[in-house]
Amino acid sequence: MKPATQRNRTRSTVRMLVDHLATALAVLATILVVAPLVAIFVYLLFKGASSLNLAFFFEIPKPVGESGGGMANAIVGSGVLLGVASLIGVPIGIGGGIFLAEFGRGTRLANAVRFTADVLNGVPSIVMGIAIYSLIVFNQGHFSALAGGVALGIMMIPTVTRTTEEMLLMVPHAIREAALGLGVPNWRSVLSITLKTASPGVITGCMLAFARVAGETAPLLFTALGNQFMSVNLNRPIQALPLQIYLFAISPYDDQHRLAWAGALVLIALIVIAVSLVRYVASRGILKGAS
Repeated sequence: MKPATQRNRTRSTVRMLVDHLATALAVLATILVVAPLVAIFVYLLFKGASSLNLAFFFEIPKPVGESGGGMANAIVGSGVLLGVASLIGVPIGIGGGIFLAEFGRGTRLANAVRFTADVLNGVPSIVMGIAIYSLIVFNQGHFSALAGGVALGIMMIPTVTRTTEEMLLMVPHAIREAALGLGVPNWRSVLSITLKTASPGVITGCMLAFARVAGETAPLLFTALGNQFMSVNLNRPIQALPLQIYLFAISPYDDQHRLAWAGALVLIALIVIAVSLVRYVASRGILKGAS
C-alpha cells in the first residue's frame, strides 16, 4: 500500500505544479497584453499632461511664435468625422453580418461578401484615402469632412461585419427555433431576439472598429485635409486630432511638440472613455432587459 500511496501523492503534486504553472502563464499573458497600453498611457501622461488646460480644449491653435492656444477645432472635427463614419460603417456592417449569419449561409453571394470584407480589412488606410480622393474629392473639386467620414466609415465596415457574423453564429439555434415556433417572422426574430442576444459582442466589434479609425491620419490627408479654424461644415475641409498631432509632431517648434503630446493623450483618453461608456451602457441595458 505504501508504494501506491506514494505514487498518488507524487501524481497529486505533479498536477498541482502543472496547475500553478498554467495559472502563472495565464497571468503572465494577461500582463503582457495590458502592459503596452499601460506603458503608452503612462508615457503620454508624463509628456502631455503638463500642457493640458482649459485653453487646450476651448481655443484653436495660435500662429507660430505665439504661446498658448489649443486644439478645440481638432477635437470638434474628430467628433464630426467619427460621427459620419459611424453612421455609415455601423448600420452597413451590422446589416452585412446579419446577412452572412442568418440569410446567406452557404450561398455564393455570402462567400463573395465574406471574402470582400476580409480583403477590405487588410487594405492599407492610405490606399483607402487615395480611393476616396479619386471618387469624391476629385469629383467635388475640393476636400471635405464628408469625404473623410466616408473613408473612415468604409474602413469600419469589414470589422463590424465579421464581428457581427461571428457573434450571431454563437447564438444557440434553440433560441431561433423557439421564436419561430411561436409564430414570430424570421426577420423579426433576427432583429428582436438573435441580434439582441448577441448585442454585447456586436457592440464590442463596433467599438473596435471605432477605436481603429479614430487614430487614422493617412486617409484624412487625402480627404479632410485639415483646417486651422473651427468648422463643422461637411462640405468643407475639417481638422482632426490625428491630423493636428501629425502636423505639430513634425514641426520644429517646442510649443507645438508639447501640444502634440497633449493631443495624443486626449485622443487615447477619448477612445478609452468612449469604449468604456458604451460597454457600460450596453451591459446595464442587458441587465435591465434580463430582469
